[in-house]
Amino acid sequence: MSTMHPAASAHIPFFITGPGAPDYLMAVMTVFLILAVLGFGILFLRLHSLPERMAHSGQKLQFEIVAVLGLISLFTHIHLFWVAGLLLALVDLPDFGSPLTRMAKALERIAGLPAEPAPEAAAPAPEKPMPSDEAPVTGGDDKDGDGRKEPAHA
Repeated sequence: MSTMHPAASAHIPFFITGPGAPDYLMAVMTVFLILAVLGFGILFLRLHSLPERMAHSGQKLQFEIVAVLGLISLFTHIHLFWVAGLLLALVDLPDFGSPLTRMAKALERIAGLPAEPAPEAAAPAPEKPMPSDEAPVTGGDDKDGDGRKEPAHA
């Protein structure tokens, strides 16, 4: 007994399955579609973050501007922001801050103003004196476990 319909063609392609048979092509194509969507998404996000990764080695301000341009282009779908971020990441911005700081310090020296110490060269803060009720004690035990020793009684 034949399972083919009388109106069916004599030659049926391999991807047409019979009644009750598993459809292997659909299963393979489902896996392929899921992997293709994930792969395309990863490729898109890697390409989208390219300007940000390029600007990462540059100055902090330049990196932040490129990152903001990338986010704006991601959420608005205006690709001009991404192109602007890419161009900004490729351009090395000149350092205007260091020469201006050196000029300001030189002008302060010429004017005879007292120079402010650099933050890393600042003197350490003086120790805070202990209140009289918490005077250091030489003997005793730490019974309470709070780090203070009880005074030794003679």
